[in-house]
Amino acid sequence: MDRREIAALLAYIGRIDPRTIRTEKGEAADQLAQWHELLGDVPTATPYGWDALAAARQHTRTSPYQIQPADVVQRWEKYRRGRLARHSDPTPSVDPDDQAAWAKELVATRHAVAHGTLEPAQAQAIESGREEINPRLQARLDQVGSCIPPAARAALAPYRPRRAAREAAVAQGLPDALSVRCAWCLAQPGESCRRRRIGPDGGARGTAPCATHPSRLDLATAQQAQLTEQTQQPALA
Repeated sequence: MDRREIAALLAYIGRIDPRTIRTEKGEAADQLAQWHELLGDVPTATPYGWDALAAARQHTRTSPYQIQPADVVQRWEKYRRGRLARHSDPTPSVDPDDQAAWAKELVATRHAVAHGTLEPAQAQAIESGREEINPRLQARLDQVGSCIPPAARAALAPYRPRRAAREAAVAQGLPDALSVRCAWCLAQPGESCRRRRIGPDGGARGTAPCATHPSRLDLATAQQAQLTEQTQQPALA
């Protein structure tokens, strides 16, 4: 606020709280200089919710104490912090390899949000329901059959042998034992079976990965047969 805006603010405060009125010319000048020194970087109003007159009115309504410049500054700082807390930095429009320009645009956007001249950018929520896939991406997925290309999958096989063994079994038409819950060790789908470590007192000390329990493989085989039967019934009908 400039000196004219400060004078208008003091005149408004004087109307709602006569205690702030200074009748002596020297006192009025000192009061104006003090408020301008402390509120010079605080705007009178912004397009998105800030109003110094409303802040002064709210203080007078809720506090029995005479308003001070710090009371307006505190409300302004609370307004700025609230806007920045709701802001999620959007991706700058400049070249990401230009670090100086990238940082400059981020800082300028945050400054505009904090000072009420730009609305905070909200992070987009994850929507339920499926969106249409880009045709080029769908064509690529149809070509490779998976989001992981075959060459990359083969290169990763030595580093994840269990996953490679499962994929090889499924490719041969065999059941995937890890697709069902193990009734023996209670391992959840996708988790390897585990065996208990028993202490000298007979109590369980922990668990360790182990080979798939036969009952789990039998359950996966039965489930696969059931699904195959359900798939064939409509065709026979």
